[in-house]
Amino acid sequence: MSDTFDVIILGAGGAGLMCAGIASQRGLSVLVLDHAKKPGEKIRISGGGRCNFTNINTQVDRFLSADPYFARNALSVYTPDDFIALVEAYGIAYHEKTLGQLFCDGSSQQIIDMLLAECAKGGTEIRLQTDITSVAKKDGGFTVETSGGLITSRSLIVATGGKSIPKMGATGIGYQIAEQFDLPIVSPRPGLVPFAFDQTWKDAHADLPGVAVDAEVSTSGISFREALLFTHRGLSGPSILQASSYWQEGTALEINLLPDTDLLSTLTEMRGARPKTDITVALSEFLPKRLAKRLTDFIAGHRRLADLSNKKLKNVTDRVQRWAPIPAGTEGYRTAEVTVGGVSTKALNPKTLEARSVAGLYFIGEVVDVTGWLGGYNFQWAWASGAAAARTL
Repeated sequence: MSDTFDVIILGAGGAGLMCAGIASQRGLSVLVLDHAKKPGEKIRISGGGRCNFTNINTQVDRFLSADPYFARNALSVYTPDDFIALVEAYGIAYHEKTLGQLFCDGSSQQIIDMLLAECAKGGTEIRLQTDITSVAKKDGGFTVETSGGLITSRSLIVATGGKSIPKMGATGIGYQIAEQFDLPIVSPRPGLVPFAFDQTWKDAHADLPGVAVDAEVSTSGISFREALLFTHRGLSGPSILQASSYWQEGTALEINLLPDTDLLSTLTEMRGARPKTDITVALSEFLPKRLAKRLTDFIAGHRRLADLSNKKLKNVTDRVQRWAPIPAGTEGYRTAEVTVGGVSTKALNPKTLEARSVAGLYFIGEVVDVTGWLGGYNFQWAWASGAAAARTL
């Protein structure tokens, strides 16, 4: 004898809980399954524990996908204003940080509790610490074999996320289910992740970990202007994380450490006005001293501005504003905030997130080949894709 539900949702993360709350309040019997001990673990750790739950600047060009317009329908139907209204209905105080990012004033647990309350309103059943053994389509519905027994449903929604942060239980089961039903996969890779460099690079920059600057980082034709942070392994910070989702292995980054300054003209003027000033001291007026020293170490002998030719000043400027380091790679899924790639959007209906070739099978959230920028965009995709599926069941 098996349990039977209208809908089984695999994954108790943001997309899964959002979908469950809406679907169950429409009168459907809904079961959420997850192998984790607690629901919403990525919500809990997000935003430094305060959950960057959406971004008021959400638009489709802030998302990376093989189909750049796939997410537009879901994002336009369930907007940041819709989620903000839900947050306000629960009396959760929030604030805006830079670039349209919204955070809880209190704890990210408030967002988890809100989603669980929405699930409870509709009578959603949530079973945690439950492993999925197999999934099959049978008799017009689906059967899910679990560590707790066999369960059947009319519809199956895969909200299992990607491979990022495996220590929190992330797996590739969603991709396995897609492949089982012959749905194509866009090769997954870590996104929103720090860059790692080889030992030679790390030795040369050993005195810089902890140094942060405002920088413009460009790769693959796109640029991001935010903080850059030197680490013991390489480079991190928002501008680096953003660029990592677009970076192609083996290519150089393009980094401008002083994006608002015409450095060559400034140094030339300083040379005339203060000729005895050391080049490192001059650069330290714009950059942290340790970084300025590292950038000017290549100048041997006389280092006064008066002794530096136009070519030498141009070389300094290039090191600061056209720096082109080549990462050895990224830190991988261990520290990646998201997974780029996933279930191909070609296989899914953009209005419903249902598989075109398998009636009743849906994929939502991070498991899909839709990846947002840093700053609340990925949560908005979770809410929007979850709502899109739930409203068409």
